[in-house]
Amino acid sequence: MKRKNFFGLDQPLKHADHRKPMTRRDFVSQGFGFGAGIALGGSVFSLLGSSNAQAQLSTELQAFFTDNCGGFNAANAKIPFICFDLAGGANFAGSNVLVGGPGGQLDFLSTSGYRKQGLPVDQTPNLDSAINPLIDDSLGLLFHSDSQLLRGITEKAATAAPNINGAVIPARSENDTGNNPHNPMYSINKAGANGQLLALVGSRSSESGANSMAPAASINPEVRPTKVDRASDARGLVDTGELINLLGQADTNVVMESIYRLSNAKLDAVDTTLTTDAVVKDLVRCGYLQGALNAQQSPNTVDPELDTDIVGPTGIFTQAEYDGDREFRKTAAIMKLVINGFAGAGTVTMGGYDYHTGDRATGEQRDLRAGRCIGACLEYARLRGKPLMVYVYSDGSVFSNGMIDDSVEGRGKGVWTGDNQQTASPFFLVHNPSGRPTLMSSDSQQLGYMRASGDVETTSTPVANNVNLLVDAIALNYMALNGDIGGYQALFGNPFGSSSQMDSLVAFNALT
Repeated sequence: MKRKNFFGLDQPLKHADHRKPMTRRDFVSQGFGFGAGIALGGSVFSLLGSSNAQAQLSTELQAFFTDNCGGFNAANAKIPFICFDLAGGANFAGSNVLVGGPGGQLDFLSTSGYRKQGLPVDQTPNLDSAINPLIDDSLGLLFHSDSQLLRGITEKAATAAPNINGAVIPARSENDTGNNPHNPMYSINKAGANGQLLALVGSRSSESGANSMAPAASINPEVRPTKVDRASDARGLVDTGELINLLGQADTNVVMESIYRLSNAKLDAVDTTLTTDAVVKDLVRCGYLQGALNAQQSPNTVDPELDTDIVGPTGIFTQAEYDGDREFRKTAAIMKLVINGFAGAGTVTMGGYDYHTGDRATGEQRDLRAGRCIGACLEYARLRGKPLMVYVYSDGSVFSNGMIDDSVEGRGKGVWTGDNQQTASPFFLVHNPSGRPTLMSSDSQQLGYMRASGDVETTSTPVANNVNLLVDAIALNYMALNGDIGGYQALFGNPFGSSSQMDSLVAFNALT
């Protein structure tokens, strides 16, 4: 029997072939759980005013922070980086991004290979002139023309599209497990991404700030992502409670600076005989200074709800869209911080992508919403005149057995039958304000390839069967876009085995 109904956009997914959710990760991947945000503000009992009130911290302290605390330096700022973690095992290959054989995206797979990727015969891309409209090149990276990810992206970022390009990486990852170290946040920070307020943000309260974990070797506790998934979280980063209301911005800066100087004086009185003691003292000093610098910002400057480019009649999201969809609110908060340089990089986790639910419509609807969120980031980068790298991944993937969902939302495509890690292919898109990013070589749009059967060829690249190396490859491409690829081996070594293998994993030239 054909399924008559499909799951609603925010309805949790229940699978007869899955055990009951037991962990937070299980709940998120099936759409049962959505993280809660916490914003903290200070309280004041008594404060002394100052006749020397100033709007900024002293030049001396700002210089100390930049030189000794890895502070944000606008002159050396790297490209903003946002990744989307579609938790549960989303489909990207074939039905969304075209992935081909050794010859690239247009080295077409077999009919059965495309059927596995959810495309029936009448929607299979090939070079026949009558079928060619099924291929869309508006974003540089080739998509299936009926891709719901593409539809969502272009709905929000049609104006930005001529300045966007992308690459796909055929690479398998395990299905429905928290052991996929997909998240590249720490590696991106190590490659230079940093922000004015903090280094990293993520929409989950986890070590990586995401659903998927980060490679263990990459984790740096000093820059653990801060949880942000709504406007109040963003405001909370610089909220000093009633302090500003009581004193005003200038006097608040004086109080924060005084707190630092008093703490610093006490630290100077501590006898430092061990190197580790000196490190701890520096960390304490830098922590107080970061707090003082954060207090210089008004909550209004980081609030996406007050940004007319994001919300409102001329914004990316209408007020009704923004109010009615928590995923839009989450995306808005992350992109506001990252693209404006308040954070160096961020992750948006979207749950409910374990969508083999006996229909196609559920996945199509959720892909469309993910596309709108991705497109919103790209369009906001255009409006701000900023470059942006957006990386999209999921833990595992899905397959179709060829049964068709001919409902309106199913669009006559193959029903997602179950999990299949062999069809996984993360991808990334790059926006460049000065023009479409240029490929490193004619075959670098697709980094690796698939077998005709629609499965990842696990020997095509070093990353095709190794998620840890996939993260290294994303950091490699990030540094290449920044023009820093010459420094990659000094930071990360060469985990790919040879220089030629490393070169083959770079998609784009440096942005200009």
